[in-house]
Amino acid sequence: MKRIAVVPTLLTLGNGICGFVAVTFASKIGIPGAGVTTASDEYNFVWAGWFIFFAMLFDMLDGYVARLSRTASSFGGELDSLCDAISFGVAPAFLVLKLGPGWAPNAFLHQLLAGIAALYLVCTVLRLARFNVDNTPDPAFHKRFRGLPSPGAAGCIASLAVLRGDFAAKLVSYWDADPDLARSMTTRLVEMVSPIGALLVALLMVSNVPYPHVTGKVFAGKKHIGHLIQLLLAVFIISMVRELAPVLIFWAYAIAFPVRSILLRSLRQRRAGPDAPPERSAARPP
Repeated sequence: MKRIAVVPTLLTLGNGICGFVAVTFASKIGIPGAGVTTASDEYNFVWAGWFIFFAMLFDMLDGYVARLSRTASSFGGELDSLCDAISFGVAPAFLVLKLGPGWAPNAFLHQLLAGIAALYLVCTVLRLARFNVDNTPDPAFHKRFRGLPSPGAAGCIASLAVLRGDFAAKLVSYWDADPDLARSMTTRLVEMVSPIGALLVALLMVSNVPYPHVTGKVFAGKKHIGHLIQLLLAVFIISMVRELAPVLIFWAYAIAFPVRSILLRSLRQRRAGPDAPPERSAARPP
């Protein structure tokens, strides 16, 4: 085997390990719908979500280090996809099963949820395979993505897990809400939103909607002091509202660009007029 870059490889493997740890935390969560969420379940929800975020950090760093050291390779790309399949495919799909409705009181809803979780995993694997075919191993060339990136979709699911685990305690501490009522409201809200949200982001992953490479824009090139101040301010705000910030950030990223594409397409059609020939799609076939 050819020589491999040690540091980017270790970072990539750290991504996969974080995904595995997220699965282990999620596996400790009791059956949803069987009763009131316990403090132990809330703890496991939070850490399952955060280890998916940690996996995203490793995934971002391995590409950045590979670009700096000029060690991007096909081996690194394939290894990255295998670890992404664990952290951004298996881990969030397993979390969906825990976030949605349980066997009680309606077993059919949980069976439907299992189908959505399986579809999510399938769409993640398809998204990663398409990315490998369409793109070069060098992260420097990844300016835009076709379809929602798998880390972004996983972040949407992980943010719901953090919300379910932490938000009830925040309601109790800040607004003196009844603990049982706060937990029940948070649980029911996430149970309703998570299946629909998981189905939406799964379909967006295999769509042709263009998404920008956010981390590439943040870290690429030289930045002025104002950019650094804005970044630090964003980190401070996120730390102050860490339960709601991931939900707002990841779901805004997932939904904003499909809405933007629909609005731009509608605007182009209005400008072209009713007699104009239909516009050909610029996207490459899958």
